[in-house]
Amino acid sequence: MIFDTIPVGQLETNCYLIGDGAAGVCAVIDPGDEPDQVLKMVQNSGLEPEMILLTHGHYDHIGAVRPLLAVYPDLPVYIHEKELCPADTPTPRYFLPHVGKNQRTYGEGDALPLGGLTLRVLHTPGHSAGSIVLLVEDVMISGDTLFEGDCGRCDLPGGNWWDMLTSLARLGRLDENYKVCPGHGPLTTLDREREYNLSLRQALRR
Repeated sequence: MIFDTIPVGQLETNCYLIGDGAAGVCAVIDPGDEPDQVLKMVQNSGLEPEMILLTHGHYDHIGAVRPLLAVYPDLPVYIHEKELCPADTPTPRYFLPHVGKNQRTYGEGDALPLGGLTLRVLHTPGHSAGSIVLLVEDVMISGDTLFEGDCGRCDLPGGNWWDMLTSLARLGRLDENYKVCPGHGPLTTLDREREYNLSLRQALRR
C-alpha cells in the first residue's frame, strides 16, 4: 500500500493519499484546501486518482473538492448522507454542497475496492452526525473523531458528546493496533491512544 499525507489550509487539515502501486490507482481523502498541493501529491505518487473520500463535511475537509473535480471531472466523491448540505441550509460551512453527477454516499459496513485494497467504512457520529472512519490494512483514517491525545469537538452543528463517547469506545475496542491518521495533528497508534487518551479512556469505561 502506498501512503502519503500533507497538511493543508489554515487549520492544517491532514489530506491523505492511499494507493495500490500494482494497480496504479489511489484515493484522495479529505482534500480540505490548497488544491495545487493536493494535485502535486497525486502527481508525485504516479498513481491515477479513482475517488475522493470525505470523513465529514466541514469546510476545512472539503475545500479543494471542486478544484480537483475541475482537473478530474469523473471522480466520484463519497460522503455520509448526513453530511450533505440540507436544502434549507443558508451556508455550506458545515456540510458538503451537492457535487452533481460525482456525488456518492457511503456509510456503516460499506467496503470500497481500490485496486487490490479494500477500504472499510465505520459510521462514527460525535464530531458531526455523519462522521466516518476508514480502515485499510493497518491504517485508520480517523477524521475528526480521534486525535492524538484528544477527540474532535462536539459543539458544532450535528455534534453530540454522547455519540462521540460511543464512537470512541467502538474504536478503542477494535482488535488491531492501527496506525491512527487523524484529521489534524500528528499520526499516532491505537494502542498509544488506548493508554494515554483521556477521552478514549473515559469512553472505554462506560
